[in-house]
Amino acid sequence: LKRGSKMRKIMNNPKLIVSEMLKGLSYVDEKLEYFSEEEVIARKKVGQCKVGVVSGGGAGHEPAHAGYVGEGMLDAAVAGNVFASPDPIRVLKGIKEADTGKGVLLIIKNYSGDIMNFSMAKELAEMEGIKVEIVVVKDDVAVEDSEHSDGRRGIAGTVFVHKIAGAMAERGASLEEVKRVAQKTIDNIRTMGVSLSSCTLPSAEKENFVLEEKMMEIGMGIHGEKGIHRGELVSSKEIAKILLKHIMEDYDYSNSEVALLVNGLGSTPLMELYVLNNDVRNLLKEKSITVKENLVGNYMTALDMFGCSVTLLKLDSELESLLKDKCDTVAMKRRG
Repeated sequence: LKRGSKMRKIMNNPKLIVSEMLKGLSYVDEKLEYFSEEEVIARKKVGQCKVGVVSGGGAGHEPAHAGYVGEGMLDAAVAGNVFASPDPIRVLKGIKEADTGKGVLLIIKNYSGDIMNFSMAKELAEMEGIKVEIVVVKDDVAVEDSEHSDGRRGIAGTVFVHKIAGAMAERGASLEEVKRVAQKTIDNIRTMGVSLSSCTLPSAEKENFVLEEKMMEIGMGIHGEKGIHRGELVSSKEIAKILLKHIMEDYDYSNSEVALLVNGLGSTPLMELYVLNNDVRNLLKEKSITVKENLVGNYMTALDMFGCSVTLLKLDSELESLLKDKCDTVAMKRRG
């Protein structure tokens, strides 16, 4: 299929694609409930009293965020339209579905629309007597500022925050403790990505911009935001060196224990992600960095974009223990 020609997608009406996607996802796990009016996926309430953990944002990043709803991770996920933040009323519904009386933590990626709408929902929930706290993920080392965010963007590292905060909540911790470990995780995460193509919105007939054949863009955002360098495509070993160089210049992980996520952006074959994972692991070994947890796959995508990102999370005994706790979600089935 040539770039610029009409794209092929398995869908019905582009205007209904988010609703139909969430409905289809809800069938995979009988412990999930789908609220069509607000586009919320939530765990069915079974009498458990715990801190609720809620995340969300624009659709198009599947399996994020609805794929992480379940035991040991999120209690609810709120979807907006493709690459568009959900409105405060949708977020409020997610908060209410997650609330069991011990408060709710909102995990937000650092985009202006998400910050505004989730913050407004927090105020609405507090007016109804629900205690709500917020943490903001900003793991992308490619930028300090962009037109889409105040400071760094939140990208694939968000998955680690979901997992660790969710595990802490599942243990019965207080809202303050769940927020503490979530923020601790955020402080120790860095991510850098590379894109080999643009992506195509469901309502569009061609890519929203063109990245020429045999070219790559370092640091492109998960909505197609401009990166920091565009050049010729290089080998996996060279890509690993480039991504880790940017990460290590921002946060020195030398001689530490880490969790590693090699994340696909939607269209990159697993074969290629595993090749990159091998190259990253070899480089980390040279730097005396010990990988205690290694995830490879599509965890935070950008529709059909070719490309990937590398995320490192520095671990201590607390974070490692929480990361290894059991979770059971559509995207991380029976992990732990």
